[in-house]
Amino acid sequence: MIPGCKEWLAGIRRLEISEEQRRDHKMKDNIVLIGMPGAGKSTAGVILAKVLGYQFVDADLVIQEEEGKRLHEIIEEVGTDGFIEVENRVNASLTAEHSVIATGGSVVYGTEAMEHLKAIGTVIYLKLPYEVVRKRLSDIKGRGVVLKDGQTLKDLYEERVLLYEKYADIIVDELGRNVEQTVEEIVRLWNV
Repeated sequence: MIPGCKEWLAGIRRLEISEEQRRDHKMKDNIVLIGMPGAGKSTAGVILAKVLGYQFVDADLVIQEEEGKRLHEIIEEVGTDGFIEVENRVNASLTAEHSVIATGGSVVYGTEAMEHLKAIGTVIYLKLPYEVVRKRLSDIKGRGVVLKDGQTLKDLYEERVLLYEKYADIIVDELGRNVEQTVEEIVRLWNV
């Protein structure tokens, strides 16, 4: 076991909510994580699902499964606009209960997808400053990041931050937090 992991898990367990609290909780049944690529949506999502006793859904993997191709292959085949249409369609039809859903960074371009995700869950934006995102994204193409022709990562960041903030029910600032601290903050804010 990783040093300190046992103590950390014991601390997280104290943050868990009971079944009764879950039934009475004002928030929706699912938690939907949005944010830039590299923000740790999938990593935090897996841990969060374990802490809450929820299922974990990686929306990018659902897209790949439904399309039979990896994300960058879909983008190469149908272009960025075509990929956004595919992503919107798949996310708008996601069905989940008691789940943490980690979305792709470009999900916020799909109005139908975001309306659906907000209807079935609490949308939590994992916020990171641009410099941290830039350092984490060394392989933009391989990650399936949707960049339009001539668009820089900085342009993309500035464009998306406005959309993430628009759709978020809760914003979790990850600056200075490791994944465990991010999960603790999500649980704390979600329980309010």
